[in-house]
Amino acid sequence: MTVNDVVAIANNALWTIIKLAAPPLLVSLVVGLVVSIFQTITSIQEQTLTFVPKILAVFMTLMLLGHWILGSLAEYMTQLWSDFSVFVR
Repeated sequence: MTVNDVVAIANNALWTIIKLAAPPLLVSLVVGLVVSIFQTITSIQEQTLTFVPKILAVFMTLMLLGHWILGSLAEYMTQLWSDFSVFVR
C-alpha cells in the first residue's frame, strides 16, 4: 500500500462524510436561523426554544434521506472492500 493509496482512501472517506452529513447540518442551520430571527422579532429570550425545532427538523431529514445516506455509505464500503486485495499486495 503506497502513500497515494492511503491519501485516496482518506480523501474518499472525508468526501463521503461531508456529503452525508451536509443535509442534516444544513437543515439544522436553517431552522436555527429561522428560530433565532423569530426570537429576535418577538423578544423571546428562551434558550431551550431552539432545541425542539432543530431536533424535529433533523429527525425528519434523517427519515427522508436515511435511505440515500445508508445507500451511499454501503456503496462506499463496497468499493473499499472490493479494492482491498489491491491495497494489501
